Amino acid sequence: MDTIKDYVQKNKQRFIDELIELLKIPSVSADSAYSQDVIDTAEAVKTRLEEAGCDKVEICDTPGYPIVYAEKMIDPNLPTVLVYGHYDVQPPDPMELWTSPPFEPVIKKTEIHPEGAIFARGACDDKGQMYMHVKALEYMVKTNNLPCNVKFMIEGEEEVGSASLSWFVERNQEKLKNDVILISDTGMISNTQPSITTGLRGLSYVEVEVTGPNRDLHSGLYGGAVANPINILAKMIASLHDENNHITIPGFYDKVEELSDAERAEMAKAPFSLENYKKALNLSDIHGEKGYTTNERNSIRPTLDVNGIWGGYQGEGAKTVIASQAFAKISMRLVPNQDWHEITELFKNHFESIAPSGVTVKVKPHHGGQGYVTPIDSIGYQAADKAYSESFGVKPIPVRSGGSIPIVALFEKELKSKTILMGFGLDSDAIHSPNEHFGVFNYLKGIETIPLFYKYFVELSK
Repeated sequence: MDTIKDYVQKNKQRFIDELIELLKIPSVSADSAYSQDVIDTAEAVKTRLEEAGCDKVEICDTPGYPIVYAEKMIDPNLPTVLVYGHYDVQPPDPMELWTSPPFEPVIKKTEIHPEGAIFARGACDDKGQMYMHVKALEYMVKTNNLPCNVKFMIEGEEEVGSASLSWFVERNQEKLKNDVILISDTGMISNTQPSITTGLRGLSYVEVEVTGPNRDLHSGLYGGAVANPINILAKMIASLHDENNHITIPGFYDKVEELSDAERAEMAKAPFSLENYKKALNLSDIHGEKGYTTNERNSIRPTLDVNGIWGGYQGEGAKTVIASQAFAKISMRLVPNQDWHEITELFKNHFESIAPSGVTVKVKPHHGGQGYVTPIDSIGYQAADKAYSESFGVKPIPVRSGGSIPIVALFEKELKSKTILMGFGLDSDAIHSPNEHFGVFNYLKGIETIPLFYKYFVELSK
């Protein structure tokens, strides 16, 4: 009987080729121009789950994009693992910054990935990491090594807020019943030092609109006499942080969890080079909230960032105009105990209150989600710890992530299950950016490690 390492090596090229085919489909959920591609990707995922050995696979309609549900039930008395992932991807823009087309996957060697990395939109987030679970199931089924039941729920709206997933989970609690939820949509410290994400930040995402005159105006005839919405918006955004990069919205920090010195000391044990961090981003210095380290700023502290800002003339050359309107998209990453609905309301009230006379301001909430912390003494965490330790030969470090997976808190609320975040990406993989990639080593190592989680989860559950 093949071991998982033998199986991965024998099927390495096929595993890579199959992922590349999946990455060729531009399943951009944020842009309706790609709607058929998103649906085609759901069909492709369904086919791959059938081929991997699932007994039941179905495409479930929702108010939005479909959810692919699959299961392999071997014994109702055994534990059930629910695997969650998403098949939609971020928009590829700006296209001109890609070194190869985003939906024409290529393998390139890099300093961090000497064995090569697959460059394509969605390579790491989340098609590559989701597909690791499909191939891990294939191994367990074909070699008769599946120790428990498994269900899959793969959605197509994660990058736009997972509204349809919430709808689906609330209506299918019996179908989705499980003992633990397994997700690979996070990362690890390095290829030699694995880590397990134990915390996620929440999210509040809004769009703001500042309107001044009833039309665009000549900046010579009207400049200095009427409020310029772009100037006003820039000042309003600047006022959202003080000189210590502390967010100025009243009540914003009221429910922020302050970690103890002991907890912060544990976090500090994770390997981190500030110089390498700056070098990787081509920065001369770091920036952030006073009194916290870089790793604390991007994990245990809330943030507010402008994700896009526009207004006025954007074309080539000059056009002397005062725009009638200016817009911005703003995201706030939240820590556990901060409620995203409450934070969105606090932002809306504050932003509208600081608008000067001469303009009107509208705040449009988009989507959000709660933060999440998983206990490290749970059976699921211990199983993941053992799996990484055996696969990598190094004990993983528990870390908190700066990212958000809003549905994790939803899963705990609706399905009463803990979620284990077994990520295999790296911070350098450029997710959401041009030239996103996923190391071949990471992809195959994920396939190798996941079956060990099943093994240890069942053993520890006895």
